[in-house]
Amino acid sequence: MQEGKTRVKRPLTVTDILNTKRKTIDLNEPWKSFIGVPDRSGAWIVWGESGSGKTTFTMQLCKEFATREKVLYNSLEEGNSKSIASAITRVGMIDVKQNFYLLDKESIEELKLRLSRKRSPKVCVIDSLQYSGLDYRNYLKLIEEFPKTLFIFISHADGKNPSGRTASKVRYDAMVKIRVEGYRAFAASRFLEGSGTFYDVWKEGAINYHGE
Repeated sequence: MQEGKTRVKRPLTVTDILNTKRKTIDLNEPWKSFIGVPDRSGAWIVWGESGSGKTTFTMQLCKEFATREKVLYNSLEEGNSKSIASAITRVGMIDVKQNFYLLDKESIEELKLRLSRKRSPKVCVIDSLQYSGLDYRNYLKLIEEFPKTLFIFISHADGKNPSGRTASKVRYDAMVKIRVEGYRAFAASRFLEGSGTFYDVWKEGAINYHGE
């Protein structure tokens, strides 16, 4: 190789790809049918209008992760509020209290310092994307800086879509995209073959809303 030239990496063969060992999360049912077997890193997005059941859904999801992982929930929008405490109580988070931690309006820079520590939680919820101050460029930098962390971004909604330019871009980038409406969650997951199923946050409320 001539001096000054950059070495080009060898491309991956089909055998390389298929033999790559990937860290995944083996979710319990009904989560596995809803999402699949996801990677332990990357980004997800959850969005819904106020009163849709979005916070309760997110807490239910956190509880599922907390059966096996430490989970950080950065409550940027509501902080340590009564409504957050009610949601935690409603889903029975006390059952996994050793693995669930609430951050009271911690800035993204403070969060980065926390995540850079050894043995820091590898599942991090940011609620909400609109309150984080992140634009798309800094969102990408956050994901790249912590390649072993799974980030779940909560977003406001504009109708059936995430609200704002950054949230719209995160939606296209995210490996799992979950819309919550009328106490029912609908997922588009790259870890599922086919369309998957919906998930009822509150069955009675979902049936009353959707008429099913």
